[in-house]
Amino acid sequence: MAKNDLLGGALWDAYSNKVAERMDNPTFLGVITQADADAKGYQLVVADYGAESCGDAVRLYWLVNPKDDRIMEAKFKSFGCGTAIASSDMMAELTIGKTVDEAVKITNIDVEKALRDDPDTPAVPGQKMHCSVMAYDVIKKAASIYKGVDMESFEDEIIVCECARVSLGTLKEVIKLNKLTTIEQITDYTKAGAFCKSCIRPGGHEEREYYLVDILAECQQEMLEEELKTRADMADNNNLAFSQMTMVQKIKAVDSVIDMHIRQMLMMDGGNMEIVDLRDSSDGHTDIYIRYLGACSGCAASSTGTLFAIESILQEKLDSSIRVFPV
Repeated sequence: MAKNDLLGGALWDAYSNKVAERMDNPTFLGVITQADADAKGYQLVVADYGAESCGDAVRLYWLVNPKDDRIMEAKFKSFGCGTAIASSDMMAELTIGKTVDEAVKITNIDVEKALRDDPDTPAVPGQKMHCSVMAYDVIKKAASIYKGVDMESFEDEIIVCECARVSLGTLKEVIKLNKLTTIEQITDYTKAGAFCKSCIRPGGHEEREYYLVDILAECQQEMLEEELKTRADMADNNNLAFSQMTMVQKIKAVDSVIDMHIRQMLMMDGGNMEIVDLRDSSDGHTDIYIRYLGACSGCAASSTGTLFAIESILQEKLDSSIRVFPV
């Protein structure tokens, strides 16, 4: 039956044909018994996992060869919507032939991408991404049963956005590095919050420990405190001539000027820069070696107008002896 016949309406255009096909005709739907395992000399693993947010649940069956921990067969039973069936079916397929350790590395993103008709079009609408998350979680549950460990031991980071598998550490790093100020910017940079949106703020379809609004507010407060500290350090350094500063003080002073007067100028055009080295030359100059990033790395002005502007600002704010060289 064609997808439009089965589902109908513009809403279902958001589902791929692969998803629609596996809703009706799942390949790996079924049960594996202990008798099956005994007959083939494999170990049977049965894992259950449910999503409290929507009431869906999945049971995963594995036959694992204990000699090399390889998953020889996989089947599932799903108690939920059609998307959960399609995601579970693809999840079972992706685990077959892999070792248990390899299977744990399969994420919900891998499941969703495998269900796409083309690489650039999501297989399901954002609000249904939790179905592929459930498929990822039941893999971890099965692996934890087989290996005799807690399933949380497979996570070495705090995951804030389950749909896009974005960690707390990544979010904080991206926010601070790019000086992000809105949730929309966070989503553009990381895809966090782009799907079911439960991680954005309280009130979504499931309760979270961390929310993007709180992480953003915390990072903004930390960035403000860092800026105030930088300004205080610069005030102290202003009482000391640049030539009299230690090398560490010089680097901090240069970093501060770049952050306050130069970096934003570069980022407006999609670029950035970093200090590679700072040296005091024998002729009394302080030579600063920089590397352009992003759009600046291929810009014709990086060795002319842009370089002159950077050098001029550093000379004006710190010391006329400064020279800037790109590497």
